[in-house]
Amino acid sequence: MTAKLLEKREIPTGIDGFRLWPELLDVAAQRAMLAEIASMAEKAPFYRPVMPRTGRPFSITMTNCGDLGWVSDKEGYRYQPAHPETGTPWPAMPAAVRRVWDALAPEAPSPQCCLVNWYLTEKARMGLHQDRDEADFTAPVVSISLGDPARFRIGGTTRKGKTHSVMLNSGDVMVLSGESRLAFHGIDHVRFGATGLLAEIGFPGGGRINLTMRRVS
Repeated sequence: MTAKLLEKREIPTGIDGFRLWPELLDVAAQRAMLAEIASMAEKAPFYRPVMPRTGRPFSITMTNCGDLGWVSDKEGYRYQPAHPETGTPWPAMPAAVRRVWDALAPEAPSPQCCLVNWYLTEKARMGLHQDRDEADFTAPVVSISLGDPARFRIGGTTRKGKTHSVMLNSGDVMVLSGESRLAFHGIDHVRFGATGLLAEIGFPGGGRINLTMRRVS
């Protein structure tokens, strides 16, 4: 599995530490991974978080797997070991997901969290933000796209810096390391209904799934 992953072509982006592997996962691997995520979500259901202070709902739904899960509520952003609505521990990270981390970040310590974002509608977005709720930024962030294509935007380490946009398709994998580890990034648009892949695997309504693996401590 690892050798097959590393045979794929790496696409340079011009942003230090940001690497993108288009269609790193073939359709069979995507289907298998989605089936594992669907099974995991039976133990840790998707829910709609809210923004700190304002309580405004996110436009996406989310869940987590691994030792820790990233959550957002009126109290702020944080990692915790249990689902905020059920109180049960997050399920283990699926083996297929973990293998991607092992292949692309072999020098890094094990990931502790896999955040699963489900973009359910054409209006679903993720505004520009930094992944900075972790205690250590030396480990990379590894992100897997599944389902409908989305326009991803990434900039520098300041919110007002120049940004670069790229389309992420199902099976694409990207790594944020080095300078890009704290780069502002987000999802501007999802081409909702372009693939139908999620609906085939057990995600009613289809859309896009994004898996983000992080080392927290």
